[in-house]
Amino acid sequence: MAVEILSPTTPMAFPSQVKPNHTKGNSTDTPSTTSSPTLSSYESSEVEISDVHSDIDNVISAEKLKEIERMESNPDFLWMTTEEPHRSRRMAILKAHPEVRKLMGPTSLTIPIVFLVLTIQFTAAYLLRSHHPFSLPFLLTAYVVGGTANQNIFLSIHEITHNLAFKSIRANKILAIIANLSIGVPYAMAFKGYHIEHHKFLGEDGIDTDLPSKLEAIILDNVFGKTFFATFQILFYALRPGFIRSQKPTIWHGINLISILFFDALLVKTLGWKPLIYLIMSSFFAGSLHPCAAHFIAEHYLMNGPLPTKEDQNKTGLINGDEHQDWLIKGLAQETTSYYGWLNILCYNVGYHNEHHDFPSVPWTKLPQLREMAREYYDPLPQHKSWPYVTWKFITDPSIGMWCRAKRTSKGEKIDHSTWSSAIIREDQATQVMEELVEEEEEEIAYMSDSGDCKKKNKLE
Repeated sequence: MAVEILSPTTPMAFPSQVKPNHTKGNSTDTPSTTSSPTLSSYESSEVEISDVHSDIDNVISAEKLKEIERMESNPDFLWMTTEEPHRSRRMAILKAHPEVRKLMGPTSLTIPIVFLVLTIQFTAAYLLRSHHPFSLPFLLTAYVVGGTANQNIFLSIHEITHNLAFKSIRANKILAIIANLSIGVPYAMAFKGYHIEHHKFLGEDGIDTDLPSKLEAIILDNVFGKTFFATFQILFYALRPGFIRSQKPTIWHGINLISILFFDALLVKTLGWKPLIYLIMSSFFAGSLHPCAAHFIAEHYLMNGPLPTKEDQNKTGLINGDEHQDWLIKGLAQETTSYYGWLNILCYNVGYHNEHHDFPSVPWTKLPQLREMAREYYDPLPQHKSWPYVTWKFITDPSIGMWCRAKRTSKGEKIDHSTWSSAIIREDQATQVMEELVEEEEEEIAYMSDSGDCKKKNKLE
């Protein structure tokens, strides 16, 4: 897979300490440290999870360094001490392209698509009511039609989670629960809470439940294990949050639970068990070895293989100058990877994943426009050419596996948004820092979650 990496020639803000992932058995390598005096501390503005983060100074304390060293005993995870890369790139793009703001906000196109796909699924379930669940027509329909349709439903709920179908928060939640009917199990409201945390705390160990645990990485670190994970990944994503970070149930969780159980009971009573089995089987295939399901792996796994350690850089004489800068930014650049192929048509453009994490408030219909507006920021980043190939490479490439994820122990040191601008313009000049007030405003509205300005405007909760 051809990958282009930025090769900046100007001083930039990078991780103050990065431990690249490396091959098994080298977990005792000496940690590499790179000074970055331009970084500052970053604190969460979210009250409900403020207990996870503690105040840190502008320089890393000895206690924090010891904590990082302990975490680095986990082989092969890429441990970062900076924040996730999307906030800083969002600020850089907004400064360079303020017209991006016009793309933000709901799109009504999601609504009819949800009902169209529900109609397809309920029709297929009805037509298969007399077929055995292990018959060829049942299995083929569940994989080809059902797997594709329910993956589309999963991603419609993802879109609705960001309040991008209606302006009303309550209306978005109701639509998410309606979409949930074809999945067969309660899902929408639990996903909402975990997914917003995935955006705000990307890569944070113990918060971002998209990350594999150390136990998963140890057990599944082989071809058979990776095949098992790719086949049953929908179960990993469903069960992992309960072991890592439980949610506080809300009234909406209860409404979601009751609605789906009532619909399932009604379906079984009127048509028997087979239609319900079809819906649940469709959900399984949607998160299994299915072409569309490859996006789960493609989005955040480091598919370019292990980064070289500082010791490797020293041995090859590439520890100084531009090559070293290139090594540093590579960790940030590949933490999220986009895919621009035709399967996005079936998947709400979720392949535009760098764009989505940079601007979760931009709906799926306008993510291609966002990329065109800020092409100079996105073209140099690594990108996937094929989702099915991602799954194949993940399973068969011994240098890639469950360890290939970027992790951080806390929110991380703040990255100056000029990092991305400097890498693009390649001029020896500093970019003026945006006003703090504007920055705080963007931080509140960026995720289209149920808090901040979005909630104040709707006044529905």
